[in-house]
Amino acid sequence: MGERPDWDVEGPVRAEIFLVWLNGDQAELTGPDGAVPWVVQLEDIEHPVEVVDRIVTGLVGPPTVVHSTSWRRHAGAVMLSFVVVITPEQVGAMASSPIDRSELARSDARRAPERIGHAQVLEHGLRHLAWLVQDDPVVAGRLSAGWRDALADYVPEPFRSLG
Repeated sequence: MGERPDWDVEGPVRAEIFLVWLNGDQAELTGPDGAVPWVVQLEDIEHPVEVVDRIVTGLVGPPTVVHSTSWRRHAGAVMLSFVVVITPEQVGAMASSPIDRSELARSDARRAPERIGHAQVLEHGLRHLAWLVQDDPVVAGRLSAGWRDALADYVPEPFRSLG
């Protein structure tokens, strides 16, 4: 077996932050620019989770959960997607919108979908969070029963590209 080459990412790396909160029993998306993902540039020497945690903490205070859910190439950069849960008190004056369900982006078993929209990334992220709240005791301990109820319908689907 040959020696494995060193792997590196060429080009910029960005964090796409989906700042979510629970408004009663409804998950909502918010952020400094409204109900859209918030994108920040990462420096080569920075750890993405630490940067997202630091930036969110500086904006609204310490988040409840910071979790990277996916990555993709987008606009010439590697985009790391994060679902970040905050409390209702942390939303403040930021505009917010209920999160609608979305179909996942689909492709075949060996390539990425040609187009991946923000709603699809958030759907994937919330499905991932729903899995974590059942499988990861740390995440489960951080999220309220209200969050578990709000995430109950976000269930993983079988891999459909093998047929």
